[in-house]
Amino acid sequence: MAVEPRRIFYHDGPAVQRATGEGRTLAASMPRLILEARRIAATIIHGLHGRRRAGSGENFWQYRRFVSGEPASRVDWRRSARDDHLYVREQEWEAAHTVWIWPDRSPSMAFASALGRETKLYRTLVVALALAEVLVEGGERVGIPGLMRPTGSRAVIERMAQAIVHDRGARASLPPTFSPSPLAEVVLLSDLWSEIDDVRRTITQLCGSGARGHVVQIVDPAEETFPYWGRIEFVEPEGGGRVTAGRAEIWRTDYAARVLRHRAEIRSETDRLGWSFAVHRTDRPASELLLALHARIGAAPAGGGTSWHALAEPRMPA
Repeated sequence: MAVEPRRIFYHDGPAVQRATGEGRTLAASMPRLILEARRIAATIIHGLHGRRRAGSGENFWQYRRFVSGEPASRVDWRRSARDDHLYVREQEWEAAHTVWIWPDRSPSMAFASALGRETKLYRTLVVALALAEVLVEGGERVGIPGLMRPTGSRAVIERMAQAIVHDRGARASLPPTFSPSPLAEVVLLSDLWSEIDDVRRTITQLCGSGARGHVVQIVDPAEETFPYWGRIEFVEPEGGGRVTAGRAEIWRTDYAARVLRHRAEIRSETDRLGWSFAVHRTDRPASELLLALHARIGAAPAGGGTSWHALAEPRMPA
């Protein structure tokens, strides 16, 4: 018998204790988490500028020639009086490109093995908050599906942290059903150990309005390598199920095959819809994921595959 990717079990011990207790200590760890998010965001914020596109806003961008057929009310007569041409005054684009960020906070995200730097939950929240800070600095609006309306406030990290800490709802792995606008983008940060049908249904629904998206599977190194030997009891943090392996090492090959198949099915769905997909391990720097996400958001859809070459996806053990 092998462990199915939708039902990952963890070695009973410190890792499980962290998984069951992390949710209760999230409020206490939030100040440290916020500081870490700000530190990581600061590494790429320097030198960022607005989107520099024409649109509705308050800041002047440039004058351009009046085009026949435009409403005469758009002509800037003061500027046009100094030349033989008619000019239109354009404002810098401030229309709020909205980015919805979903940080998975389900119980399985509180897992951390001895191979990882921190829990999947901690890494997910740090990246979500840091990404929000960077996006708002660049003139975007950020929201959390079902939890926080989009905002361009410079205090976005504090708003997100408050919304997360005071959320009393169920900790679902996947975002609730909602309809992002056609120009919005969705960032899904999750371990994605859900039924593949649920993952497909969620991505398809979010894509229905025309929104673009980026799916990131955040995993602990132990979930990639299955470094277990001998007689071990595994515990499912979200259901409390237990299973004992007499020789855990004989599960490794079957486990790896199931994980790769699960991941391939997710990638197939994101490719079909024009979304991007990446795998991020918690033993890698958080800044690596943040840089890759920032590069992808707002970029034109790539032709063909949508895999991220910026993140090296580790190979599963043979």
